[in-house]
Amino acid sequence: MGLAAWLKTKLPTTPKVALIKVEGVINSSDDILKKLKKVEEDKSIKALVLRVNSPGGAVGASQEIYEELLKVKNEYKKPVVVSMGNVAASGGLYISLPANVIFAEGGTITGSIGVIIQKLDIQKLADKIGVKMEVVKTGKFKDILNPFREMTDEERKYLLELEKNVLNQFKEAVVKNRDKKLKVKIDEIADGRIFSGQQALQIGLIDKIGNLEDAINEAAKLAGIKGKPVVVELKKEQPLVKKLLGSDLKGFVPFDTSTTFGLYYLMTY
Repeated sequence: MGLAAWLKTKLPTTPKVALIKVEGVINSSDDILKKLKKVEEDKSIKALVLRVNSPGGAVGASQEIYEELLKVKNEYKKPVVVSMGNVAASGGLYISLPANVIFAEGGTITGSIGVIIQKLDIQKLADKIGVKMEVVKTGKFKDILNPFREMTDEERKYLLELEKNVLNQFKEAVVKNRDKKLKVKIDEIADGRIFSGQQALQIGLIDKIGNLEDAINEAAKLAGIKGKPVVVELKKEQPLVKKLLGSDLKGFVPFDTSTTFGLYYLMTY
């Protein structure tokens, strides 16, 4: 970016298209919500492009991002356009639903409408090495995901009912946002199956085949911006140590390790 172009992005009167990238597993919504607040409050930002390259993640975090995107579109009247990358599945699809227009490439992997709870079973390993866990609990479901014992049929039924409830929330979001565009019944596709971008276009889960630049131009058009749009990417402020070293000090963790329980809109493989 040349100096003149950079200065143009800083002018408060220049109409801009904001770019926010959602990459990797969605464990937390905090960073994305801060960026969306910036989109809402900055009057020079006229439209938003959400670049999604994610297999999904935690249900609560996905829902928080979804709800804030609805606010950007409906309350602040700023067009939202999604550009799907390699993968925008499960929670990645969920957060894409509020968009005015959804773009994907023909080979993008999307869909995976479903809910998953995973539990480790290390009972045999613990027995082998002589480790035993004692649990004192106030209710029969309190240690439902205890890895030191098998899950009971009653517990499986209970969790399945929980998953069905959360799945219905996903299905309702699809119908609400894609109702007039969806060409199949929601129950036909809400079984965890995945789709290519071309297949998603055929059934109405997305609107157009195209890349990030196409999405940016679409957002500018919807916002009434003339000529080549000025794009500002909203990035997370990096800690000084990371700026100096150029990398994180910790490895990639696919799940939120702050809790032992997880309910996920997540495509697993």
